[in-house]
Amino acid sequence: MSDPDAVDFFRDNSLIADPYPYYAQLRERCPVHREPHHDVVMVTGYDEAAQVFSDSDTFSSATSVTGPFPGFPVPLEGEDVSALIEAHRDELPMADQIITMDPPEHTNNRALLMRLLTPARLRENELAMEHLADRQIEEFIDSGSCEFMRDFAGPFTMFVIADLLGVPEEDHPRFRRALRREGSAPIGGTEDEALEQNPLEFLYEAFSDYIAERRTNPRNDVLTGLAAATYPDGSIPTPGDVARLASNIFAAGQETTARLLSSSMMIIAERREVQQALRADPGKLTAFVEESLRYESPIKGDFRLSKVGTSVGGVPIPAGTTVMVVNGAANRDPRKFDSPEEFRLDRANARQHLAFGRGVHTCPGGPLARAEGRIGIERLLARTSDIRISEEHHGPADARRYSYAPTYILRGLNSLHLEFTL
Repeated sequence: MSDPDAVDFFRDNSLIADPYPYYAQLRERCPVHREPHHDVVMVTGYDEAAQVFSDSDTFSSATSVTGPFPGFPVPLEGEDVSALIEAHRDELPMADQIITMDPPEHTNNRALLMRLLTPARLRENELAMEHLADRQIEEFIDSGSCEFMRDFAGPFTMFVIADLLGVPEEDHPRFRRALRREGSAPIGGTEDEALEQNPLEFLYEAFSDYIAERRTNPRNDVLTGLAAATYPDGSIPTPGDVARLASNIFAAGQETTARLLSSSMMIIAERREVQQALRADPGKLTAFVEESLRYESPIKGDFRLSKVGTSVGGVPIPAGTTVMVVNGAANRDPRKFDSPEEFRLDRANARQHLAFGRGVHTCPGGPLARAEGRIGIERLLARTSDIRISEEHHGPADARRYSYAPTYILRGLNSLHLEFTL
């Protein structure tokens, strides 16, 4: 690529399959660089990204998932635009989601969220993952092949989160029908066919009903615990407030973890030495998942909006600037990771990646995603003796054909066809 400024990162599909050369050129030019097409400051360096993520006093998350599209409702003019952001943030898409909130509202909602994601509940959930993985594998194991996103990653991650949140098992088929379509990722897919219904609307309604019912008729189950959760000051959230947080966990965690699983399995199927090492020593799966998160971060990046004038990496950032923190680029910064374009199972600092962000918005589902990756892959390896890429669907080893989600937020495959020997 001769000039990265000639390419519109947010609109040019030529960057979808392999954005990493573009990231590298931006970072080499300057790890904090204003792209010319949408006036977005792209942060591609590791230290610079960590600085932005960690400074919620300076950078608002109001536009974290929208960035420059559709833009802020009013001009952001002045030395301090904090008041303007607060006055108009509810007009932005997804303003009711925790990922777009700033303190103190974010602090209160995250505290409630962490009461749902307790260490004890995560450990209890982990005990069920092996069973859920094996149950899903049973659906395709005898055929000797699968489309991994449809047949394993999508339903497995859905059932894991359903179990975590206490969705009754008899309701699992209803969730599966509502939240997936044949041949695509279950939530937030990139193909044209429509879902049976809007996923968030379905989740809001389902969890609001669960919470309201459990408050009237408490039981000894997880949903009753959700219904009884309170804010740090002891006040009681509405059923809709709890449902919104549960729905966010359900939708966001499922989508990104499914993509982590698919990229990890592609690496295993493509790199024989990695597959052999994991089969010989499953204890290396923890390190493998961390390096997979660094190497192919499921989130390309997210956005921040500067409240006041500041600087990042010595580069001035005026108030009202849209900043994109590019996780996928920061995780391949050679100043932080030696030979970052190489996948190394023994990389000592792989866990220092920014795939889950940093600061107050660090992904609370990180421990869950790590466990799903480790356990799901362990069961797939245990149930097979060899896993390969389907040449029929993806071409020969020297001419692979993969389709990636055409978004500037997510990084992941649309499909992954695998063949295996039992």
